[in-house]
Amino acid sequence: MTTADDELEAFLTSLETMPLAALRVEWRTRWGPPPALRSSRLVRHLIAWRMQVAAYADLTSDDRRRLKSASLPTLQALKAGSRVAREYLGVIHEVVAEPDGFRYRERHYRSLSAIAREITGVRWNGPRFFGLRAGGTHGAR
Repeated sequence: MTTADDELEAFLTSLETMPLAALRVEWRTRWGPPPALRSSRLVRHLIAWRMQVAAYADLTSDDRRRLKSASLPTLQALKAGSRVAREYLGVIHEVVAEPDGFRYRERHYRSLSAIAREITGVRWNGPRFFGLRAGGTHGAR
């Protein structure tokens, strides 16, 4: 490791204990107005990423493409007649896949997300709400 590597490592370590206000000052000093984020964790990661890109170079376009394609979740299409269910606030909600959408409580919907919004009153990723995609229903109301 070179001295520059050691200095970068020490700086990245120091980020771990910085509160959001200090992270914003650090950003402003280096790059101008900080992003309007309220997550110190996210700002910390962005600063670390930018510092490492400056020191070691950014990802190639091929690397970005490979990472993006590897990170996309795959969701198999539900076949007509498939049923998915979710308990929400003590009520079981069952949906049936149809060739051109979904049926929920005798009404036709174009997407699971529209049904999840109907059930919860807020925007949801439908496949996630019904547990068909990672990051689903844990901690949901």
